[in-house]
Amino acid sequence: MAQNLQRPYGTEDVTPDRIRKWHTVEQVVSQNAEAFGFREIRIPTFENTDLFMRSVGETTDVVQKEMYTVSAKQSTFTLRPEGTAGVMRSFLQNGLLNEALPIKVYYILSCFRHERPQAGRLREFHQFGIEMAGSASPYADAEVISLAKSIIDQLGLKNIELNLNSIGCPKCRANYHLALKEYFSTRKDELCETCLTRLERNPMRLLDCKSEICSEIAKDAPLIIDYLCDECAEHFEQLKSILCAMDIDFKVNPKIVRGLDYYTRTVFEFVTTDIGAQGTICGGGRYDGLIEELGGKATPSLGFAMGLERLIMTMENQGCDFIEEKKCDLYICPMGEKAYTEAAKIAYKMRSIGHEVAFDTMNRGLKAQMKYANKIGAKYVVVLGDNEIESGFAKLKNMASGEQFDISLDLSSENGFVDSFVNIYYSEAFGSLE
Repeated sequence: MAQNLQRPYGTEDVTPDRIRKWHTVEQVVSQNAEAFGFREIRIPTFENTDLFMRSVGETTDVVQKEMYTVSAKQSTFTLRPEGTAGVMRSFLQNGLLNEALPIKVYYILSCFRHERPQAGRLREFHQFGIEMAGSASPYADAEVISLAKSIIDQLGLKNIELNLNSIGCPKCRANYHLALKEYFSTRKDELCETCLTRLERNPMRLLDCKSEICSEIAKDAPLIIDYLCDECAEHFEQLKSILCAMDIDFKVNPKIVRGLDYYTRTVFEFVTTDIGAQGTICGGGRYDGLIEELGGKATPSLGFAMGLERLIMTMENQGCDFIEEKKCDLYICPMGEKAYTEAAKIAYKMRSIGHEVAFDTMNRGLKAQMKYANKIGAKYVVVLGDNEIESGFAKLKNMASGEQFDISLDLSSENGFVDSFVNIYYSEAFGSLE
């Protein structure tokens, strides 16, 4: 006997009974993004591997350990591990940076990383993200952070803490790198092999190592915030002042460095303790050198990404509200061949004006049809048999109250089935329409 196929390890199915939770989050994030002037962009699921090597960074865990890369003939492609690099590539390729600045876009997409699955961390996961290109102002930082805060608040999430840091620019990071090399060199014999290779090339990546031993060593490492140049320090102070003026609470966390190499200056995370160790539900910051690194003109840029799985998990843990599951407005119970034809006609007409309508396609008896209508939560039921077809009238039953209404089956007249059903439906839902 053939074994049943299973979904790949580290992926999830979103079944119809859960989709309303995803629709809730997708609706809130897109509406808030558009209220802030962001417009949707869609990019390919895979990109040339070089894009992520140049942007995310060759020494990051993402590039070294987690990317899904495929060779096809003479080309190498990688399933996107994040969204920013692909969007910046799109900005350049489609000439969007030649338009009025800043460019502001948002996206909802799937990403792929080969890592150990756990609560809130999957190998295929979904992100909502935003990107803003063109502004170096700390007010742009505050706008991006306030958008994330607005989404979190509208979703009803509680006990979410904003952690804030600055990791400086290439100028001030040069001195910081020297300090890190000096510090970690005294413990070289304790570092993992990966960190040993990073020590000379990119010592900041040692601060992001998942090894327990390396993480413990990194606790006492020098802090970037003590090495900021005057310009980066001023930018950070201005941002903090703006957030205070907006009544957005935050905590300066000098240990935040983010896991991707393209970040500069502002980095931030919104963190919860409600989903275990993987508590970051939003992470972002500036990447002022990324577009230049990809071959464009120097263009300051910033943004963030939110993991949809983590948002939904946190909402579930906190008992947040989700939009209600859509219920069937009308279920038609046909009895006999003529009735089935009539049911198909009525269903098609009612669906065309926006109502969710179903009718039996299983040739079940009336009792089984009524049981099914109740199971799917149908608000109204109409039974069609030979008598109803001959007289041109049927009984429309409210499944909640049991009340019944005479209703014409005529689909062409002004006061026929469509008008009668609409009047009954909305007058019972909202009171008299008169």
